[in-house]
Amino acid sequence: MANSPNLNQIIDLCLRGDQKAQEQLFHTYSGIMFSICRRYTNNIHEAEDMLQEGFIRVFGYLKTYENSGSFNGWIKKIFINTALRSISKKSITHEINGYEHLPDEAVEPEIISRLSEEQLLELISELPEGYKAVFNLYALEGYSHKEIADMLGMQESTSRSQLVKARRMLQEKLLNLQKIAV
Repeated sequence: MANSPNLNQIIDLCLRGDQKAQEQLFHTYSGIMFSICRRYTNNIHEAEDMLQEGFIRVFGYLKTYENSGSFNGWIKKIFINTALRSISKKSITHEINGYEHLPDEAVEPEIISRLSEEQLLELISELPEGYKAVFNLYALEGYSHKEIADMLGMQESTSRSQLVKARRMLQEKLLNLQKIAV
């Protein structure tokens, strides 16, 4: 749902405390926002908690939405920040899993092309929390390493390092799939 007149009406009604409008906004966005939450945690209950916390924040901050940009982008940013706050409690800045020295083998492109979006997201979900957060923010959300470092309270170099390690882990997983497929 783009910033349509209907969406603007729903937002106005939400601001007036209309429960039906709040439910409509929730049902409109809960699916996509839940998928964002799931990208940041392997635990479905944590994702459900993030979803609930995210909507509490959305309704709390709705009066600050100025209708000058995309509502989709605005609400997505709230959910990303909610997910990051949740996982930052787990101290993700110092994960080391020994993937620094993986061989740089090539992954056959057809292996990747045969995977569904859901299968790729499943591989990403298997990453350690810190790697997953950095990978999601950089590769899927489009944030810079400086922005990621600011969001996660780490050095830019740590963000870069975790992205490299995440990519290597994913590469190893894809290589294992490639070996199975052969």
